[in-house]
Formats: sequence, structure tokens, C-alpha cells
Amino acid sequence: MNTINKNFIPQDGLAGLKENFGKDLLSGFMVSLLALPLSLGIAKASDFPNPMYGVLTAIIGGVVVSFLAGSQLTIKGPAAGLIVIVSGSIAEFGGGEHGWQLTLGVIVVAAVVQFLFGLFKLGKLSDFFPLSAVHGMLAAIGLIIIAKQLYVLLGLSTSGPDGHPITSPFGLLGNLPFAISHASNNMPIVIVGATALAIVLLLPMVKNPIIKKIPAPMVVLLVVIPLGVYLNLKDIKGGVLKFDKSFVEIVGFNASFEGVKNIGVFVKYVILFAIIGSLESLLTVKAIDMLDPFRRKSDYNKDIIAVGLGNGIAALLGGIPMISEVARSSANVNNGARTRWANFFHGACLLMFMLFLMPVIQMIPNAALAALLIGVGIKLAHPKEFIHALHIGKEQFLIFVVTIFFTLFEDLLVGIAAGIVTELIVNIINGRTFAAMFKAPTTVEESEFNEYYVNINDAAVFSNFLGIKNKLYNLPKEKNVTINLSNTKLIDHSAMEGLHLFKHDYEESGGKVVVVGLDNHTPFSNHEFAARKQS
Repeated sequence: MNTINKNFIPQDGLAGLKENFGKDLLSGFMVSLLALPLSLGIAKASDFPNPMYGVLTAIIGGVVVSFLAGSQLTIKGPAAGLIVIVSGSIAEFGGGEHGWQLTLGVIVVAAVVQFLFGLFKLGKLSDFFPLSAVHGMLAAIGLIIIAKQLYVLLGLSTSGPDGHPITSPFGLLGNLPFAISHASNNMPIVIVGATALAIVLLLPMVKNPIIKKIPAPMVVLLVVIPLGVYLNLKDIKGGVLKFDKSFVEIVGFNASFEGVKNIGVFVKYVILFAIIGSLESLLTVKAIDMLDPFRRKSDYNKDIIAVGLGNGIAALLGGIPMISEVARSSANVNNGARTRWANFFHGACLLMFMLFLMPVIQMIPNAALAALLIGVGIKLAHPKEFIHALHIGKEQFLIFVVTIFFTLFEDLLVGIAAGIVTELIVNIINGRTFAAMFKAPTTVEESEFNEYYVNINDAAVFSNFLGIKNKLYNLPKEKNVTINLSNTKLIDHSAMEGLHLFKHDYEESGGKVVVVGLDNHTPFSNHEFAARKQS
């Protein structure tokens, strides 16, 4: 990233377009190259009837939502993390066209909920969830993606020995040897899939700075589309993308609620879409704010409102749900983007691709899209994530693994709930009462020298940190703040990282923060943000 003047803040609106046109256009174009195959792959993996519904969502996320968003540099579009929820919803509603339409109805209602989250200023929702449970949820999503997409990569059927389709992650992984032993006429698909996966895994290891700027998905397409033509993949079932409808025919879809017989399933997926989608978006916005070279702070509530509106529009037109997506947003920052116009240009470029490159897009091998998604899954569930959780503390590793197991065994809602309950049990075992988990006895004192002392008593844990955070972020700016933890009996990992983030944010705005009172605490590991309790 180029060195910038710290006193320079890019303008917003039309002035920002004129001021930063070149940088934002270039970044938007580069991000669109990354977004095109991923959006197609996510829609296909989500069991939507047309892969282009994924691109439709990305177009709306760029062309429409960019003007409403509360963040400058995040890219809005389909996310691999929602594949599990979308495909699960379609399956539980009976699959096919009917399941898809009812899922769109769910997304519309969830979009309204997201809008209300922002309207009632619940943008701090992410602070309630234990960090290890969140990372465990994402790792579980990664494992599910890998389990499902391996079959597409290898051109295999997901049917087991009894002929019935297998849908559970454990079942899919266990059935893989049987599926491979009974595969036939799929060697061209295997060659394309293996080639694409090799590019996905090996390209990041290339040190050449010019090559590293080329999005891996675009390299994959440049290699495997000609390879697929050479191997006649279009004549093999499941070989290449096939669209039953044209792009124009997507517009005009009306979401239908008719036929919802299982209200429990409907409510379950509304909760999943609203909470998990909002959580992923908020975590992305928080992460990108840390990367923003101009140190701008996003309006979380405004951003959730924008994502909710975008999801409502996308679902009414047949599209899959969107979030603030972390990989594309990070690429946007690294490409030198300066304003929300980069997100707009990313959507506009995708629209141009749809209008003028349709014949080429229909030549994309399904195995290549599966390879790209497996690459995403590997990043989410990389062994480094397990090692990192263990490094923070054994109790955090337990929360991480419990969340993964119950997500794989049941679903995301049960998984994240299991992670929260495990964290509560761990905190109680470490000497705090259940009532203390939800209280935040925090006092703020001002000295005669205009300095502020924040005293946190009893416990600072994920479940009461929202109250602590409200008092911290309501302090006057550019002051000297001392956070006293000497009377805090227990501080968990989420609270430790939350305090660190507050210190970073407050000092970025010109203040000074000192944390005292940890000398009489015993950390659970050597990690900087390890949980700790009084000796």
C-alpha cells in the first residue's frame, strides 16, 4: 500500500468521486474480477436455480448499497459463510423451485429484521458473542463448504451405498471413499478441478509482486476455461455452468410466502439469516476499519440498515443474501481504494460482465468454482485457527471445538448457542456467579486535572461487556483515561480484546489510555489477550 498523508481524508459523495476516480475505479475493477467467479460459485453451492442470482446480489450490493452504507471501504455481496444457511433453508422447505421461493421470503423478513437492528442501534450486536465461538462457527462453515464442494470438484454423486443423498458434513466426508470408488466418466472434471485447486493453493506462495496483484479466481478462469473446452466439459453432465434463464428474466420476481407450513423452520432461518449475516457484516466492518489507512470509523448501525435494504431488494428480485464480505473488502483496501465509489464500480463492472460476457461465463467449469470455494473453506478452517485458539487458552480451545462440533452435528444456531453456554460455564467454574455474567458494575470518575478513571468491578466478560463498552465509548475525546481492573475478579478473552480495541480507537482520536490492575491476575496462557482471574 502506498504511503499517504495522515492529515488527508478523502471526500465523500460526488466530490469524492471526482477526487479519487482513478484509484476507486481501478480497485473496483480488480475486486469485480475476484467477485465474479465467487458470486457464481456461492449461488450454485447455495442451491439457487441460477448461478447469476449471486452476481445479481453483488451488483445490488455495489450499485445500490454503496450509497447507503455506513462504511467507506467494505464490499457488499454474497458470502461463502451464508452458503450453509441458504442451502439448508432450501432443503428444509422441500428443495427445488418451491424451496427457493420460500427461502426468498425468509430473506425478505430477515432483511426487515436487519433494518430494525440498525434502526434501534443494535450495531454492537457482535460484542455479545464470545470471540472463540464466532471463530468456531466460521471454522465449522469452512469444513461444511469443503465437505460439500469436494464432490463437485471430483464430479462425484453425494448418494450413499443405499442410493439416498447424503447432506450431513460427517456423512459426506465418511462417504467420500465410496463415492470415489464408484465414480465413472469424470476424469475430465477431476483434471479441471485439481488444476483449479492447485492454482488456488499455490498462487499465494508466489513472491512476484506483479503476479500477487492478480486475483487468484481470475487466474483460475484464464487457465480452466480453455482447459474445459479442450476436454469437452460442456458435453459432460455437471461439467460447466448452465443457465435456464437469461439475466433480464430475473427482474420482476415476487417473493411468495404461500405454502409455509412449518412456521418453526421459517422462524429458525429468519433468525439465522438476520443474526449470522449481521454478525459477519459487523465483524468485517470492524476489521476493515482497522485497515483503513485514513483511520475513518464506520457507522455500524447505518451499515446494517444498508445491508438490510440491499438484502430485501435482492431477495425480491431472486438474489441470494449479501453481507459486508471480508476477503473482497480486504482486497479493496490493498488495491488502494479510497471511498465507497470503489464498491459502486465493483458492482457496475459486474453488470457490464453480465451484459457483454455471457457466452464466456457459461463456459466456466463447475469444478473450478468448487475449487475457489474449497479455498475459502480452507482459510476459514485452517489448522492455524485451531492452533491460535489453543494458544489463547485451553478454555478458549474448548469453546472453539464445542462450537464446531455442534454446528456440524446440528446447525449454526445450535452451534453458536453451544459456544455461548460453554463460555458461561467456563466463567462460572472460574468463580463468578451466573448473575455476575450479565452485570457491568462500572464507575467513571473525573479528576480535577480533567483525567478520567474507569473502575470495572466483579467481572468483565463477553456477556456484560456491552455495558462496559457503552461507558468507555461515551467518554469525552482526547483525554487521559485510566482503566482500573484491580477489582475485576475475572476478565475473559473477549473482554481483553475489547479493551485493547477501545485503547486503539481512543488513542487514534488523540487520547491516551492506560490499563492498570492486572498485576494481581493470573493469565490462562501467555497470549496477550488471554483470559485471567485474580490470584
